[in-house]
Amino acid sequence: MAPGNHSPATEFILAGLTERPGLRLPLLLLFLGVYVATVLGNLGLMALIGLSSPLHTPMYSFLSSLSFIDFCQSTVIVPRMLAGLVGENAISYPQCMAQLYFFLVFAISECYMLAAMAYDRYAAICSPLRYTMVMSDQVCARLVLGVSAVGVACASAHAGLLARVYFCRSNVIHHYFCDLISILKLSCSSIYVNEILILILSGVNILAPALTILGSYLLILLSILRLRSATGRAKAVSTCGSHLSAVALFYGSAAFMYLNPSSTNSTEQAKASSVFYTIMVPALNPLIYSLRNRDVHTALSRALRKRAFL
Repeated sequence: MAPGNHSPATEFILAGLTERPGLRLPLLLLFLGVYVATVLGNLGLMALIGLSSPLHTPMYSFLSSLSFIDFCQSTVIVPRMLAGLVGENAISYPQCMAQLYFFLVFAISECYMLAAMAYDRYAAICSPLRYTMVMSDQVCARLVLGVSAVGVACASAHAGLLARVYFCRSNVIHHYFCDLISILKLSCSSIYVNEILILILSGVNILAPALTILGSYLLILLSILRLRSATGRAKAVSTCGSHLSAVALFYGSAAFMYLNPSSTNSTEQAKASSVFYTIMVPALNPLIYSLRNRDVHTALSRALRKRAFL
């Protein structure tokens, strides 16, 4: 099609989570509850870490950053999805691009934040005597800034290339949010460069954090096996359990979302799997890191006692 025949997109229609009217109200109530739990859980954990001096350590500093990422990612996705469930399916082009951009920023940042947390556990278990020097406040701040910078850079690269794409087909995005792949399916211009960028950045953003996590835990495992004390082994394993659960949840749901084989119901399956990846993971992370964490339990008990005395 000649360039002169292209008309710039001004609005998209999000197909939403379901096309069955009878399911909209139950899903609205369900995900409204999940979103409230996500906001309260992540903001509550951030506040607890900020107000409790015993939690002012690198591990909890990274956990606070992860909670911020989860809160922001959920806020980028869920309110728009809830609006779709009550019939507000139209989204302007700038709003759609903004949602896509910030979703990519926080999704990519979470990959690298989990890797930074794995490196922190490696430093704590394998080099306990040098831990305060290896993971100083300056190092932690640089890691958090680096994580944010990678997320912003990758999202900006995708957004920059997407800006050159023309849309002249249907304006219906078959998803409940502005997903990059779903948007590119509406293009009537070449998306070859976009696909190459997706392939390269996806490979880097999956392999680099995954290899960091695997390498860190391999060294941790070797260090634990060298410990003679059963108590020391149990303590070392307990400090890694929550993070390993969060990693398995994040990468497992992401793998199911992107590696699920195509079928006649591939669109519905993609929506269902992405719900877990984009909505449930941010809600579950605060529970994973607090349910079996003695430090968090102690800090919460102290905060509640202080409030009771006020």
